[in-house]
Amino acid sequence: MRAEAEGEGNQGMLLVGNTGVNRIRGDCLDFKKVRNMQQMVFQKPGGFEATVKGYFYQGARENEKKLAKKVINGKRYHPARNALWFFDPGGACPPTWYNQPHSGSFKSHCFYQPKQSDCPSVY
Repeated sequence: MRAEAEGEGNQGMLLVGNTGVNRIRGDCLDFKKVRNMQQMVFQKPGGFEATVKGYFYQGARENEKKLAKKVINGKRYHPARNALWFFDPGGACPPTWYNQPHSGSFKSHCFYQPKQSDCPSVY
């Protein structure tokens, strides 16, 4: 979570965490074979960019572990409550990403959730 959103504080890291947990729970779309955290983080293509590209080697700090436990234990935060995707476009958020609607933004990240009919398990 820190690798993807450290600059966006605790809330940004929680939102990234929600997206990751949703990918594991989802069993849909690009994430049908993602069943655990390691598969989600290192998925190719589609994993967390900071780890897939190999430029983040630091272990989690106590604060990040507490944040991770919140999302693993079911806490959901808007706009990532049902999101499967997020990215930083370097500007305004497009209305869709991979044909999925924009669910909201937080600082520089845009979040996108699948249509409920495409992935009911994240709702």
